[in-house]
Amino acid sequence: MSISEFGGRAAFDSETTRLLGEAFEAAWRKAETCDRPAAKEAQTAAARELLARRIIELGTRGERNHDRLVDGALDYLARSSAHAGS
Repeated sequence: MSISEFGGRAAFDSETTRLLGEAFEAAWRKAETCDRPAAKEAQTAAARELLARRIIELGTRGERNHDRLVDGALDYLARSSAHAGS
């Protein structure tokens, strides 16, 4: 699964698509290493989708800094998970 599957109406040039894809993969690697119990397949798919959608949203707003894309997506995932757990 690649980030382009979540793109919706967003259109990016090839360099930006590559950058967003790399940020997504880096964010997912970090998310996987969190000290949490193994997620069920549906939860994993939902988490990946949240990360991808947030990175695309940030990219649509003009963000191109890899670290800010990754951190922004992970922060969003953490807030979403905390909200879902309350």
